[in-house]
Amino acid sequence: MAVSEETPAVIELDNVELSLGRGAARVHILKGVSLAIPQGQATGLVGPSGSGKSTLLMTMAGLERPDSGMVRVAGQDLGALGEDALALFRGRHIGIVFQSFHLVPTMTARENVALPLELAGADDAFERAAAELRNVGLGERMDHYPAQLSGGEQQRVAIARAVAPDPAILVADEPTGNLDESTGRSIVDLIFALRRERGATLVLVTHDLSLAASCDRTVRLRAGRIETETGTEALAI
Repeated sequence: MAVSEETPAVIELDNVELSLGRGAARVHILKGVSLAIPQGQATGLVGPSGSGKSTLLMTMAGLERPDSGMVRVAGQDLGALGEDALALFRGRHIGIVFQSFHLVPTMTARENVALPLELAGADDAFERAAAELRNVGLGERMDHYPAQLSGGEQQRVAIARAVAPDPAILVADEPTGNLDESTGRSIVDLIFALRRERGATLVLVTHDLSLAASCDRTVRLRAGRIETETGTEALAI
């Protein structure tokens, strides 16, 4: 895999194959996917339901392991890491925003955001969590529990949690899928603003083509394969 020294890849996949399920229910999801994403680029992953875009995102984040092929993130071959080492690596380098928020219901907004910082051993986890919540406009809501927050507020908490460890990579899987159009637009604006502010690489799964068009590059998947790419020229593979 050849990568330009001027625009080094922070995410590289080489001939990735992945299947899910067992026996007759086993489904081939990713089929020989090769992709390189330069540091600092915003990449939108689009395609019909079942095309493999969310699975591809989870593979990049180390939440799914491929059957074969190579996944390298921030210079690290994820296949060489055990589960504990992979979790530590993900906590340091990758922030993840899910469609369904995945907040801990028994924790306040501040406690949810502080959680990855505490796991990383930060002494100032709660102070940093409070600063991140103020940064996403929730300075007055940080001691509320998820059930006391609107959907848009819960997603803001999830975004604050994702960026709190200052990861080099931010991945988002349909982050507006459970929100109304207006709230979804504000969440998108927030994600892009934080990405620019921190110089992070962004990979975004979406059904919204106008949202994908806001990215530097759009990768369209179909039936587990990359069908087309538009926008910023891809790195040589």
